[in-house]
Amino acid sequence: MLLALDTSTRYAGVALANEDRVLASHAWHSTYNHTAELMPAVVNILEHGGLTAGELDGVAVALGPGGFSALRVGISAAKGLALVAKKPIIGVGTLDLEAYAYIDSGIPVCALLEAGREECATALFSPDGVRLREDRVCTAEELMTEVTNGISSPTIFCGEGVDAWREQISGALGDHAQIVTPVPASRAWALAVIGQKRLAAGEFDDLVTLQPEYLRMPSIGVPKKRGRVPQSRRNVRGQVR
Repeated sequence: MLLALDTSTRYAGVALANEDRVLASHAWHSTYNHTAELMPAVVNILEHGGLTAGELDGVAVALGPGGFSALRVGISAAKGLALVAKKPIIGVGTLDLEAYAYIDSGIPVCALLEAGREECATALFSPDGVRLREDRVCTAEELMTEVTNGISSPTIFCGEGVDAWREQISGALGDHAQIVTPVPASRAWALAVIGQKRLAAGEFDDLVTLQPEYLRMPSIGVPKKRGRVPQSRRNVRGQVR
C-alpha cells in the first residue's frame, strides 16, 4: 500500500493506492489549515484501508512548486510517516501531477499553478510527454509569447493556474487553446498512481535530502527572493540531472 500526500496549494489531498488501483482519495480546500487538517485526513484514509502507518509499503508526496509553509507541512508529514514505517519515500513535482492525465493526449500540455504577483509557475510538455524546458515562474504575457512562438499545434492548458489566466490564454491562442477546468481531487489521484509506479520500479528518493520546490521563500527573516529547489528531472528532453 502506498500513501500519497499533497499540500502544495490551497487544495490539499491524500490518497491510498495498492498496485495498479487507487483505493481511496480525499481532497479539500485548506487555505491556512494544512497543519491542523492533514494528519486527521491521513488517519481517516488509513482507517478506511484497515492499515496502520507501519504497514505502508511507501509514501509519496507532492514537492511543489507551492507555498513555503504548506509544502513544509506535507513533506515533513511524509518524511515522518516513511521514517516510522521504515519504508521508501517518493517525491513528485506538482506540475507533473497537474499534467499527468493529459500527457498521453498526443498534443502539447502546459501546466500552471498560481504564484502570486500576477505570475504562474509553468511547465511545458511535448506531445510525447517530454519536458520542453525547465519549469519557470512567469507572467501571462511571457508565457503566451513563448507558446505562440514555439508551439504551432493546439495546446492543453491545465492546473489551478488556468482559472487566473483563462481570458489571456483564450485571447492569445483562440481555438488553439484547450483549457481544462481544474479538478483538485485529480491531483491526489495522480500522485498515488505515479507514486505506486515508481515504488514498483524501485525508484525512491533519499529521505534526508528530499526537498520541496518553493515558489518564494517567506518574507520575514530571509531575503525576498524566489527560492525554488528543483529535484532531478527524469524527462527534460530525456536527460537526467
